[in-house]
Amino acid sequence: MELLSRTVGPIGTNVYVLGDSRTREAIAIDTATPSVAWLGGILEGRGWKLKLIVSTHGHWDHVGDNAAVQAWTHDHQPGDEARIAVHPLDREMLVHPQPLFAPFPIPPSVPAVELADGGRVKFGEIDLEVLHTPGHTEGSVCLLDRPNGLLLSGDTLFAGSWGRTDLPGGSEEQMAESLGRLAGLDERLKVLPGHGPATTMGAEHHWLEWTRANRALPR
Repeated sequence: MELLSRTVGPIGTNVYVLGDSRTREAIAIDTATPSVAWLGGILEGRGWKLKLIVSTHGHWDHVGDNAAVQAWTHDHQPGDEARIAVHPLDREMLVHPQPLFAPFPIPPSVPAVELADGGRVKFGEIDLEVLHTPGHTEGSVCLLDRPNGLLLSGDTLFAGSWGRTDLPGGSEEQMAESLGRLAGLDERLKVLPGHGPATTMGAEHHWLEWTRANRALPR
């Protein structure tokens, strides 16, 4: 499996692409604006077909290019258009975007795949387990790649911090519960967040354990 990433947009969203060189299948995670040109170049350059556009949650800075990327696959992968996936609790945020503070329009996109807790995203060597981790939004998810030791954490877990809980659909209590759940993961996992630098579960272990034990966010 090959992993590529790029930071795009006005608030530095990390866009990720996972590809299997054997099956030439790929998925994109959090296709923020502007990522379609970069993503299209990767797919064409490697001869990959994009199968799935995954949104870890419904905020505008993670879904802004969903429709554009799907349209690209419609034009460049005839008969094999990529589908869009999101947790059902955030579905409406994609279908009817109400972007707070977005500096440009966010086109609607229509999810066809539900990311349910405990479900799997599988294409070739790509095998991700869906963890429902509400708190930032009601439908926030993380994606766990146990074989490759990766956690794609969206805006649930950052290096030394967590996603804000004061926006519509956010909850401090749910965030504390979600982070407590992540505290039990293997400390060797590399964490790839929706913003900022990568980290490891080991580096975040102390405060995550405190959060789990106290069922509250650190102050």
